[in-house]
Amino acid sequence: MHRRKPPTPRARPADLAEQNGLFPYLVRFIERTAALGLSGQTAAMRDRELRRFLRWCRERDIERPQDVTRPILERYRAHLFHRRKANGEPLSFATQQYRLIAVKVFFRWLTRENFILSNPASELELPKVVQRLPRHVLGIEDIERVFAQTARTGALGVRDRAILETFYATGIRRMELANLRLHDVDVRQGTVLVREGKGGKDRYVPLGERAAYWIVRYRDELRPELVIEPDRGVLFLHEYGEPFHKDRLSDLVKKYLRAAGLDVVGSCHLFRHAMATHMLNNGADIRFLQALLGHSQMKSTEVYTHVAIDKLKAVHAATHPGARLASVRATRDPDAADDRDA
Repeated sequence: MHRRKPPTPRARPADLAEQNGLFPYLVRFIERTAALGLSGQTAAMRDRELRRFLRWCRERDIERPQDVTRPILERYRAHLFHRRKANGEPLSFATQQYRLIAVKVFFRWLTRENFILSNPASELELPKVVQRLPRHVLGIEDIERVFAQTARTGALGVRDRAILETFYATGIRRMELANLRLHDVDVRQGTVLVREGKGGKDRYVPLGERAAYWIVRYRDELRPELVIEPDRGVLFLHEYGEPFHKDRLSDLVKKYLRAAGLDVVGSCHLFRHAMATHMLNNGADIRFLQALLGHSQMKSTEVYTHVAIDKLKAVHAATHPGARLASVRATRDPDAADDRDA
């Protein structure tokens, strides 16, 4: 199999955050985050969002923890509110909240460690995030149409079908799939071990026979041609022989959505939404779904009860007095209703 040469990585530009006098405190804070046993993803998120804050401070000559006051943090919150992305859209309230939470935790740690006498972020209010329903939920026919597109992409279509089947069968997140190892998938038992999922928690999820079939085909037929020694045991490999990162997975899924003629927003997470919605429509218990999706709180799972409309429609049709067309006829011709009762 011909492999394209991977792109040459660009030199990393100088980071203004690292030139800020607050940066040594950030380094110690991230070390403390790791020492407390929080996940690597949590540490990376805090590091990323606090670097954004430090760059903003650097541009305003704010160099010491003591220089940061409540009004300055209010200015930063206003900056996030007015900021626009490259496409001209504002940051979502969820993104604004995400970034401010990292700042609040950072200053709480600075106060606890006595680097500052009082916490300027203690009373900082976070933007309210309204729980939104998924914009698009793929139907079962949509899913099958997407799967069918993999037959047109040659040998790599076997790998891509295995990836799509795994997303839909297990409902795992994008990075959870990218981090899967060969020994995490037990095709005989039909289980997948998700290591260090969201919140740093491990969990087992069922796989399903069809997804297991495609994983075995990919593992035995194609993966040996993709792997570059030493084999580190990552299950799904890119054409370059290296693990997928999140953007490559998104691009791969979007390619098949477009090929299937689906003009929808999103990529990998659409299969998670679809799995949860389809299972609820077919009678799955929401508590089982919570464990399957790896939600720590039930409210995160309950959003799917509002999307799973098929089951709600069936209950409505069976129990609502005005749901049937016969109720319209009875209203128009009450004598006919009396005749039927007689």
